[in-house]
Amino acid sequence: MSQKKSEIRFWERFSYGCGDLGCNIIYSAMSSFLLFYYTDYVHVSAGVIGTIMLLSRVFDGITDLIMGIIVDRTKSRFGKCRPWILRMAIPFALAGILLFTVPSGLGNTAKLAYIFITYNLVSSVIYTAINVPYATLNSLITQDQYERSVLSIFRMILATTGTLIITNLTLPLVEFFGNNLSAWTKTFAVFGILAVIVFMITFTGTKERVVPAKDTKQEKVPFVKGISLLFQNKYWMMITITLVFIFINYSLNGGAAVYYAKNILHNSDMVGTMNLVANLVQIGVMFFTAFIIKKIGKRNMLIVGAVIYGLGFAMFGFVGTNMTGIMIACVLKGVGNAGISSCMFAIVSDTIEYGEWKTGYRTEGLINSASSFGFKVGNGLGSAILGWVIGAAGAGTGSEITFIWIPAILCIGQVVVMWFYKLDKEYDGIVEALEKEGAAK
Repeated sequence: MSQKKSEIRFWERFSYGCGDLGCNIIYSAMSSFLLFYYTDYVHVSAGVIGTIMLLSRVFDGITDLIMGIIVDRTKSRFGKCRPWILRMAIPFALAGILLFTVPSGLGNTAKLAYIFITYNLVSSVIYTAINVPYATLNSLITQDQYERSVLSIFRMILATTGTLIITNLTLPLVEFFGNNLSAWTKTFAVFGILAVIVFMITFTGTKERVVPAKDTKQEKVPFVKGISLLFQNKYWMMITITLVFIFINYSLNGGAAVYYAKNILHNSDMVGTMNLVANLVQIGVMFFTAFIIKKIGKRNMLIVGAVIYGLGFAMFGFVGTNMTGIMIACVLKGVGNAGISSCMFAIVSDTIEYGEWKTGYRTEGLINSASSFGFKVGNGLGSAILGWVIGAAGAGTGSEITFIWIPAILCIGQVVVMWFYKLDKEYDGIVEALEKEGAAK
């Protein structure tokens, strides 16, 4: 593997991060408000919606893998990933608007059909077509392990900014536009314009530099062969399982918060306050995580983050409605999530070199798409679990289970899986071996 030497400057780091700000406008909306919109404004069953979301993830996983193959085979003057960001920016914005535009005159069956079609269009087609190339772009900007971590930190700082925008402006904008079905459409028209702008910053401000070594096989890897290569990559499997756990938590945290605030804290406005505190703390801490990662490595950073994040969730179970306790729990969640989110995607990029060294094939698009499948499965499972538990246990008890106890248990699962991850120590030797093999041939 070789890389044209070029310094990664601040503007390129910022431009790369803008891509996840754009993606998160829709992702955060789907996690935080979509179920609430469907149940309280469209008036459909939470349990049925949860099942639709889970079933959709099966199709979503297939499209992720297909998109990974497409990215690996893409050749253009803009590279492999950047052209897809350019092509899909406007369709992405339009799809987000459709998601929150369920026609009021439809019957219940027609509403469910509309929801199924638009949900799959957004998550399985449009979002996949822009997010898989974006996720892959990290590994093509640089091969330097530390720089990948820094890019991931910028990515997550701006992704968290996107979450702040959605969680704190969505309901006020809906209220401003009339607090009805059409108000949601107008709100996401505003967000769609913002998404297009930030995607254009990503497209124009980044550059693909990393190219495969001469001896590395990359182009036109058969689909079945590509899948088999993934399962020869133990570190890819570990981080993918971890991503499933992480994104179940993100989905539950986002979707259950509005129910928890409304039914346990008896104040719906608290969802914005809790997210604001956690996200501001996360952003602040992430300015320092690069220095910590340099000292202890990405794997250890993720483990420490998972422990603190889990403690934050668990604390909610003991503080009740005590405002000081709630704020401390939100701070712990922000600190813990800073550790997790600053390195989880950089770890995925590092498994590309391990796979290349292990198998002789470099499939960065497929590896990122398969990991995208992992976190989308997590998101789908989280949405399904939320719908099922709320439907079965009621909004009160169900929100406690999904907002507190399931996330805390899943944090333990993250620690267990990542305990066996050793690539941080092996990575430099693997890259050196790849360079020597390329030079020899």
